[in-house]
Amino acid sequence: MGSVVLPGLAVAQGMIEDTTDRKKPLKTWGIQFEEFEYRYSDDDEELGVWNGDFFYGTDDLKVRWLTKGEYAIEEQAYEGLENQFVGQIPISTFFDAKAGVRFDTPEGPDRTYAVLGVAGLAPQWFEVDANFYVSDEGDTSAELDAEYELLFTNYWILAATLDATVAFSEDREIGVGKGLVSTETGLRLSYDLIDRSFSPYLGVVHERKYGDSADFAEAEGGSTEEWFAVVGARIAF
Repeated sequence: MGSVVLPGLAVAQGMIEDTTDRKKPLKTWGIQFEEFEYRYSDDDEELGVWNGDFFYGTDDLKVRWLTKGEYAIEEQAYEGLENQFVGQIPISTFFDAKAGVRFDTPEGPDRTYAVLGVAGLAPQWFEVDANFYVSDEGDTSAELDAEYELLFTNYWILAATLDATVAFSEDREIGVGKGLVSTETGLRLSYDLIDRSFSPYLGVVHERKYGDSADFAEAEGGSTEEWFAVVGARIAF
């Protein structure tokens, strides 16, 4: 009997004390552009737009650089440029929490924000990314990004997106009024050429500003609502 028990104990002890690299959290890295596209508006405006994610870490902790922006091709100027540097940890099976800092270069003075948010997969397979911001001027706002993918086949995918921004205080210098600031909705039909690593798409995007934010835009001679035809690709590696 002892000859059976003792080897079993030795095996169990060996498993507990295994500290080799195979037992350490697996480090991963990647680069992904959910949007890398050209937009043409109903007012003949041409934009280059991107929304990228660079990440490194483990399932327990990731460091992410999130970047997005809009570049006016004719004017050769940025209409918006945003960079976030955040740390992200899991808080449930389907959601992660993140915190960090955001650097924003809108039309007007630059802004720096503290960031606190959650990202993950909601019921019915909606991808959700919700963030709360506090600027260096003391202004607060929140942003919700949601996406749903409808698979017609393993290759043809229709993605519906919604981005909405709400401000809890006014920041007139950068054209932000209190309340619902703006929404962006889009539909993009993509074809998966290389195993979700490269998927070109065509689509349509609608942008709209609301309330005081719309009034500020009109006062500066800008538009409050635009439709865009888009062509681009999702890229991941």
